[in-house]
Amino acid sequence: MISVQEALQIVLKNTLDFGSEKIPFMKSVGRILKEDIHADRDFPPFNRVSMDGVALDYTSFQNGERAFFIEGIQPAGSPQISLSDHKNCVEVMTGAVLPGNTNVVIRYEDVLIENGIAKIQLEEVAHFQNIHAKGKDRKEGDIIIHKNKLISASEIGVLATVGNSKVKVAKQPKVMIISTGDELVGVNEAPLDHQIRMSNVYTLVSLLDRLHISSETDHISDDKPILKQKIKEYLKDFDVLLFSGAVSKGKFDFLPEVFQELGVDKLFHKVSQRPGKPFWFGQKKGCKLFAFPGNPISTFANCLAYFYPWYYKSTGIKTNDETAILTENISFKPNLTYFLQVKLSHKYGHLLATPIKGNGSGDLASLVNSDAFIQLPKDQKEYKKGENYPIIRYR
Repeated sequence: MISVQEALQIVLKNTLDFGSEKIPFMKSVGRILKEDIHADRDFPPFNRVSMDGVALDYTSFQNGERAFFIEGIQPAGSPQISLSDHKNCVEVMTGAVLPGNTNVVIRYEDVLIENGIAKIQLEEVAHFQNIHAKGKDRKEGDIIIHKNKLISASEIGVLATVGNSKVKVAKQPKVMIISTGDELVGVNEAPLDHQIRMSNVYTLVSLLDRLHISSETDHISDDKPILKQKIKEYLKDFDVLLFSGAVSKGKFDFLPEVFQELGVDKLFHKVSQRPGKPFWFGQKKGCKLFAFPGNPISTFANCLAYFYPWYYKSTGIKTNDETAILTENISFKPNLTYFLQVKLSHKYGHLLATPIKGNGSGDLASLVNSDAFIQLPKDQKEYKKGENYPIIRYR
């Protein structure tokens, strides 16, 4: 049995390159950018008016002029016009090109317009006031979005601005999620007294959906020949197989035997953690296998603690570790790393973690009342209020 740290390092040393693809930029939210995006011209591309008002020559104002004849108008989206007389002004709209021979914009609120004359109601103005200077944000050729960025709505606007109608992103892995167990029935079925409705497969589908990974699912009965035949085919067709159940010591936990018989390279089996100790990880050629224990919280915690970091590293995303402060003393006797469910809150700028009491790794309903797992290290039986530990958020 290996430690959580050892297990995670092995997982992270066995990432996959999914390749890349070009997709329409409006389909790219939640995907990982695989190219640097450059400014195709200066940002803004011209001296841009940032307030509705009048544009005039700063020198004339400094020389005492306060009344300016309006000789024209510069709407947004129209070609640049130029001031013909430095004692005059031009009406301008927000977003318009700054008229030539002008270098200050006075907003309408500070101007009195009568009979075509703009009278300035200010005694002081600044050079280039209310003007967004050409190239102030970015210069042509500058990198404005670096590759390996997770694309959000913010990036979509930038992609549109620079004309990237198609964008290069990381391909998503092809994933099959497999649940096992004869005790499981469908969501729409009425379970008998000795049965339960399957839930783990839907939990995993949802966890992958958060990463914008689509997945296929299958439920296989506790029949070794059937398991073997189906997994043999899935190994050929998928990048990742995610399993829930059949990896512990039960008489019908056939997966470790099936993996061995199919020539899957076992990288580890069993991690000194709770929940999820029987976690199995291995690979065959281009396919990675994550086999999680069947208890609901074990499956949930292991997917967050191992599959998520594996996916992030495979796609080049850098993540920031997060910690929280325990609000209660905790005792945990087994010499295992403990992924404890907690409710998060903030106080005086600190992130606090309040333990949520559950009834073991089968108590799926307890997840509804919590926001994260706090990772309490092994070799420590007492965890004190006020101590800081890593957390894995799921809300």
